[in-house]
Amino acid sequence: MDRRNVLILCVAAAILRLLVFGSVATAGETGQNLTQESMVEKALRRGVLRVGFDTFVPWAMQDKNGEYTGFEIDVASRLAKDMGVKAEFIPTKWSGIIPALLTDKFDIIIGGMGITAERNLKVNFTIPYYNSGMSMFANTEKCKGWKSLEDFNKPGVVLALRMAATPKAAAAKFMPKAEVRLFDSEPQAVQEVLTGRAHAMVSDAPFPAHTVAEHPDKLFLPVKGTFTKEPIGMAVRKGDPDTLNYLDNWIRIVEAEGWLSERYHYWFETRDWAGRIK
Repeated sequence: MDRRNVLILCVAAAILRLLVFGSVATAGETGQNLTQESMVEKALRRGVLRVGFDTFVPWAMQDKNGEYTGFEIDVASRLAKDMGVKAEFIPTKWSGIIPALLTDKFDIIIGGMGITAERNLKVNFTIPYYNSGMSMFANTEKCKGWKSLEDFNKPGVVLALRMAATPKAAAAKFMPKAEVRLFDSEPQAVQEVLTGRAHAMVSDAPFPAHTVAEHPDKLFLPVKGTFTKEPIGMAVRKGDPDTLNYLDNWIRIVEAEGWLSERYHYWFETRDWAGRIK
């Protein structure tokens, strides 16, 4: 090999080294920037974790002192405490909760949000921290003798639903012949059933059972237990792998402690908290 070819090879090797080390340096800077801009890092610098949610018994509601309480409030409060920051709760109508997250009105949704393919196109979800399921209650006078989902799957039946994707999907799958009416909040939907303007309400358990316990003379549970299974996750903005890593591992830790199952039992399987609510 002559001197000219050796020189060319040396120059090429030097350029290759520059490209490789430059790429490594750029990748390192990019990773560092992503870490600094993650939701967790911003919350740590701010000293506050901003939590978006909608009120829904017993997930999140106001007690007699006007303070928010419920299963999701416990989860968010524990998460903020473990991060060493304060939790700021930002109540938001369910219909606008994902757009509010995407426009940085808050950092995270912790509010009983079911993981669905449609929602996952807009936000990233953590691993599930519990599973929910659909149940229903019905107007006793209008639905005498009805004991199955098929009894409600016919024209002329009106189902009242809170405006959310999962109850609507459950009604469409199991009772496609019924008419669906959507409402911004569960009290509106409950009132429709109590007054007889709707036959039944489809909602996440244990809300139907709790509602029947409050109105045993007017409402009943036509179907025992739940008829769907739905994984529930926390939602964050896309492009933030460090935050997802932290949240996923936090869920694994508190799940292994038994803390999540203990709080779930208290809020979903007992009524010990009922006296604290307005």
